[in-house]
Amino acid sequence: MRADLRSSVLLVLGLALAGLPAGLLWWALAPRADFRITDAGPTVIGHPSQELLVGDDVVFVLVVAGLGLLAGAAAWFLRRRRGVATVIALALGATAAAVLAWQLGEGLGVGPTAAQLADVGARVTTPLRLGSLPALAMAPFAAVLAYVVPVVVAREDGLGRVPEGDPAAGASPEPGSVDAAADDGHLVAPPPGRPS
Repeated sequence: MRADLRSSVLLVLGLALAGLPAGLLWWALAPRADFRITDAGPTVIGHPSQELLVGDDVVFVLVVAGLGLLAGAAAWFLRRRRGVATVIALALGATAAAVLAWQLGEGLGVGPTAAQLADVGARVTTPLRLGSLPALAMAPFAAVLAYVVPVVVAREDGLGRVPEGDPAAGASPEPGSVDAAADDGHLVAPPPGRPS
């Protein structure tokens, strides 16, 4: 139990730190418009897309959903401890990553200051903003989904966990043994009166 708790805390911290590159990626990919400050006010440079208003949110959702899917799949394939503690750690860590990505992206993509807006001839860029806070839920949803789908299709109740300290972990059972027969789907017991 203590080992599960320790590994779950490490998973939460690792996922939270993954929010830093996710925030940088959101900041780099999100579409923004440039304006030139004139005497008449800000004038658009070029032809910004009509989807610009929702572009920040869409890019954020795609970035954190990708992070969540990668985290959930990695937690399933790379961990020896699988179970409820891992699901909770994935949800908490992915939520922390999404919040950190949101704050970092908005911190890097600040809008123009009042002084910049008053400077005729200056070029300013629209700020990076997450308009839909429910988008933060996409990271934990994707992480838990990527973890739970293999749980649903797992053939055994142990979810493929490898016992700690088991020297035979990963080794195939001896042919003809009870374990080998059980792997074939048939449990073969020795006949009564015969030693096994």
